[in-house]
Amino acid sequence: MNGIEKICSLTVILLLVFFAGNSQLPGKQPQLVKKQGATQLYVEGKPFLILGGETGNSSASDTAYMQPYWSKLQGMHLNTVLAPVYWELMEPEEGKFDFALVDSLLVNARLHNLKLVLLWFGTWKNSMSCYVPTWMKKDPVRFARTLDKNGRSQEIISCFSKPALDSDKKAFTALMKYLRGKDATEHTVLMVQVENEIGMLPTAREISKTADRYFNDAVPAELINWLKKNKDSLEPRLYERWKQSSFATQGSWVKVFGDGLATDEIFQAWHYAKYTNAVTGAGKVAYNIPMYVNAALNRPHVKPGDYPSAGPLPQVLDVWKAAAPAIDIFAPDFYNPDTKYWCDLYATKGNPLFVPEMRLEPSCAQKVFYIIGHYNAIGFSPFSIEDAAGLSATGLQKSYAVLDQLSPLINGNAYLLMDGVLLDKANPVQQTQMGGYRLNVSHDNTLGWTPASKDSSWSMGAALIMQTGKDDFMVAGTGVVITFSCTDSTQVPNILTADELQYENGKQIKGRRMNGDQDHQGRHIRIPDGQWGIQKVSMYQSPARIND
Repeated sequence: MNGIEKICSLTVILLLVFFAGNSQLPGKQPQLVKKQGATQLYVEGKPFLILGGETGNSSASDTAYMQPYWSKLQGMHLNTVLAPVYWELMEPEEGKFDFALVDSLLVNARLHNLKLVLLWFGTWKNSMSCYVPTWMKKDPVRFARTLDKNGRSQEIISCFSKPALDSDKKAFTALMKYLRGKDATEHTVLMVQVENEIGMLPTAREISKTADRYFNDAVPAELINWLKKNKDSLEPRLYERWKQSSFATQGSWVKVFGDGLATDEIFQAWHYAKYTNAVTGAGKVAYNIPMYVNAALNRPHVKPGDYPSAGPLPQVLDVWKAAAPAIDIFAPDFYNPDTKYWCDLYATKGNPLFVPEMRLEPSCAQKVFYIIGHYNAIGFSPFSIEDAAGLSATGLQKSYAVLDQLSPLINGNAYLLMDGVLLDKANPVQQTQMGGYRLNVSHDNTLGWTPASKDSSWSMGAALIMQTGKDDFMVAGTGVVITFSCTDSTQVPNILTADELQYENGKQIKGRRMNGDQDHQGRHIRIPDGQWGIQKVSMYQSPARIND
């Protein structure tokens, strides 16, 4: 067992002791609770749905700069702000901590009735070590760095550097102790992200004498045992790498997983995860609230090292789970359009889906309905939220206003079934089944008479749909048309009533009865493109054939 692994094992032991004896406001502090097959974030003993936004990287480093934005974010119907804590500013001198920026976040969030998710910009941020303190940057002998193929030093701290790990643990523990002292009764901080978009560049794994020595050592028994236990559910790419060696259970990384960049990434993922687990575990001993790591998603047909290799990506997520049990959530950051593809890969094997970072664009307003409705995600958060303007701001504001009204139903599981749909011109129709009904959900522009139906591209349409009773549904979203059919072919579905709804202080307020033109004389339920709303729909079935 190497030095890093000894540290991690000790951390796990400390965690077990801590959890066994921890009496810190049981049931009150933020925690993840699995209920009815889904995982929810609980705060103050109640479920909480994160309608969030992440600030730009540098925004929270200046309290004056952030000041004008707090009211804006509150006005956009956010309930949570994701903001960094910068190691270099928190520990400007080794062992001396300054929590002024943390205090500012706490004070302003509380003043504006907002929650926080804090992002620990520690050893790594987007692969690089740009947020480590200056005293670390200037001491590459004590705090070893990675090298490129030519032996040139990179501004990336080595995950094999015990001094770096010790320093990160110390700083992160100080942060979590401070939060416990300042926030253990207020619960403003819901979760903490540990590091940021970890990944190795410009090589698939670290290159150094130390890294090479570990690479030639035997694959740790801890990983082998985890692979054996979970063999039938391993991610296919990892399974195939292991299969090539006839599922070898001892030997070097090359012997067990074969030679190549994929094995380099598996090796690096194990050591990144071990390092991050040690930091996470130390923080949880100080203050036990949910913690997650985020992933910079790789592009198709790009090799490890050309993208940030070995972060918590799908192809090595099993390795991260084996090495980092202290981490509660592995979360994808979205800067590509393949929303369903990536969500499917992360909302699996008990990993609750949380989208902490998405490119800020108008489609965020639609994607949030789909991600929360289809995946029962615990939260959603576009990036650089303070810069939101135009459709990116107004659309998200309207979507969050709708979801804020529906949060009590979503959080309380006050439905029989829930689903979400996401539509565009390339994918204009989606079908979902709820009880005895099939719902055919189409983009509003498929009607043909809508103003944008002939346009070369369409804005997205989306809906969150809940079946609240045998014949009752709640539909929320924008730009969708829903028709119904019965699973029983002897029956015909009919719209009994369709009413606009709003919720004020949890009280249901009916608006228009959406009859006549609004439901096309009983043919469909519609929320037009460019409009947002909630409709309560009641159906009834009648025989397909009636004998005279």
